[in-house]
Amino acid sequence: MLSLIEQIRTGSLWDFPGGVHPAENKKQSNKTELVHAAIPSEIVLPLKQHIGKAGNLLIAVGDTVLKGQQLTASDSGFTVPVHAPTSGQVTAIEPRTVAHPSGLSELCAVITPDGNDTWCEKTPVADYTQESADALIDVIRLAGISGMGGAGFPTAKKIQSGIARTEILIVNAAECEPYITADDKLMQEHADELVQGIEIVEHILKPKLTIIGIEDNKPAAIKALEQAAMNKDIVIRVIPTKYPSGGEKQLIKILTNKEVPSGAIPADIGILVQNVGSLYSIKRAVIDGEPVVNRIVTLTGKTFKQPRNVWTLLGTPVQALLDEFGYKADKKLQRLIMGGPMMGFTLPHAQVPITKTANCILAPKRREIASDQYEMECIRCSQCAEACPASLLPQQLQWYAKSQEYEKLEELNLKDCIECGACAFVCPSEIPLVQYYRQAKAEIRTRAQEAAAAERAKLRFEEKKARMEREKAERENRFKKAADDRRKDMKASGGDDAIAAAIARVKAQKENTEAKAEPAVKPAVAAAIAKAKAKQAAAAQSGAAEPDNSEMAKLREERKRLARERKAQKEQGDASTDNADDKKSAVAAAIARAKAKKAQQEDASTPAEAGDKKAAVAAAIARAKAKKAQQEDSTESVETEAPVKQAEDPKKAAVAAAIARAKARKAQQEAQAESVEAEAPSEEPEVDPKKAAVAAAIARAKARKAQQEAQTESVEETPSEEPEVDPKKAAVAAAIARAKARKAQQEANKNNTEENE
Repeated sequence: MLSLIEQIRTGSLWDFPGGVHPAENKKQSNKTELVHAAIPSEIVLPLKQHIGKAGNLLIAVGDTVLKGQQLTASDSGFTVPVHAPTSGQVTAIEPRTVAHPSGLSELCAVITPDGNDTWCEKTPVADYTQESADALIDVIRLAGISGMGGAGFPTAKKIQSGIARTEILIVNAAECEPYITADDKLMQEHADELVQGIEIVEHILKPKLTIIGIEDNKPAAIKALEQAAMNKDIVIRVIPTKYPSGGEKQLIKILTNKEVPSGAIPADIGILVQNVGSLYSIKRAVIDGEPVVNRIVTLTGKTFKQPRNVWTLLGTPVQALLDEFGYKADKKLQRLIMGGPMMGFTLPHAQVPITKTANCILAPKRREIASDQYEMECIRCSQCAEACPASLLPQQLQWYAKSQEYEKLEELNLKDCIECGACAFVCPSEIPLVQYYRQAKAEIRTRAQEAAAAERAKLRFEEKKARMEREKAERENRFKKAADDRRKDMKASGGDDAIAAAIARVKAQKENTEAKAEPAVKPAVAAAIAKAKAKQAAAAQSGAAEPDNSEMAKLREERKRLARERKAQKEQGDASTDNADDKKSAVAAAIARAKAKKAQQEDASTPAEAGDKKAAVAAAIARAKAKKAQQEDSTESVETEAPVKQAEDPKKAAVAAAIARAKARKAQQEAQAESVEAEAPSEEPEVDPKKAAVAAAIARAKARKAQQEAQTESVEETPSEEPEVDPKKAAVAAAIARAKARKAQQEANKNNTEENE
């Protein structure tokens, strides 16, 4: 059995499913010779003319450029640079409408030609046979070559994918689209250069077989290729005219009987396909050192006076070609189609520029190509499925595309649709099926890009989170290791743990602060409060209707009075200066004497309605008070004079003053308490003098006991509990205490005088 290559050499051909036979209309434009279009007054050069991303700009507004100068940088295999089509000045870099079915704008470089058409320095390859495959691929990439048949796939990337695995190299010369004859005319007039381009690619890929597939409706081109390929190991295979035999997968099926799997590329089955326009550009780039700056464009349709093919600079506005080559618009229906009638699209206006993939400008009259009809409902005739060369289900694809069920479209392999338009051509309902497919493909691509971007963002977030956790763990380990090292060093040096010691100090300070924050109740006040509560409890037990709160009221009044006195002392201390003399002490003594007189008058005004028994009890109580006051006066005078004599020690003076104040307050509180207790028996009708004497003795004993307790408690007070006191303030306080003691002594003497009388 013959191998596949032997079968091909013997002339075997196969067929692909589907396909249609539209009117060719090629003879109008392929009979005239090629001419060069004039340099336009303005060139609008899109920066992206291929499948992939646009390159980085190398120019700025105002720069002067030469013909063939690189305008964008190519940094990847899917980035193809663009070059200046002629010399001139860059006047703008802005969005302009480009040749695309969407009619949207893209960034373009606007160049005003200078008319000189001056080339930049060319760098041809002297002998490509001595160059490596990678070096030649790099030359092809920098020349800005992409698929010239209409697909726009970067040629360098395509050739690179076929290195070391290409068995058959197929040259696509079918040009099956009606009206278009650009490749036909290129082969007729530049067959030798085309064969040179084929040989360069063969040097890179080293295939076992090279086949040129060309339709039988191009006899002049076939003859020119046979002459150019004479004595070359190149097989020229003439195939029947059928649309779309020029499709990559369909041509592979015709010439080799192999099918490219869904989602795969021809290189996966050992085949690589190149268009004749791309191979011609490869020859110009490698041997002549010229990048892609022009291409052949077919100007056809009955609105042209003479349809023909012209060499056109890239970026030339369509309107400039129409004006130069005798275009006369149809008055009833003006239409400009970029491409052929099957796969082309209507231009939004005539200022759209020519790009690397623009091979035809079709300007038909109204009767030449029927305009779009009103879309009707699908009648399920299945003609579209029979005509589909990719064996798809066009009617179901249209339903899902219309309902935006993109998952179903992917399941039905919408990506395998080559948008040939055969289904729409045979549809009796005039449904523009290809438009639905293009919109759905664009939406699927957009969603895929968004999903990929979201996935990349997710990966970046997860990597950042992992990095932060890793850095945190490393930081904690460093801190832990440093702490362990410190502990080991301290343990080795015999020291304590600094951290533990610091924590202990903080805890001790906190406990000390809390202890100071607790309100300290003085012992004298606590004793008075306890006595008052005891009396209230006794009154409640004796059946009194209401408890006697007189003691508590007197205690409150006494606390208020003491507070006022302390405030006055503070104000007197703040107002005092370093030169304070005995005048302030005299004033304080005068105030004390005035208070004593006032108290004496109040005591004299008290009604003396009690009987002799009551007077006897009062006399006994007065004698007890006098003795107690005398004792306290003698004690306090000694203790209060000490701070005055030792004013040079502030802390000792403060302690002495505090002790004096405490004793004075306690004596006064006990005197008030005893006067209340003495008044209570006066309400009784009869008092035994002996009992009164006994009560007085008991009262004196209690007073002495209270005095001893007060002295003991005052001694227990430490200087640390009192704040630091100014010596002068302490002296003033001591003087006030002495005045109070003298007042108490005077009252006792007065009581003794009254008793004697």
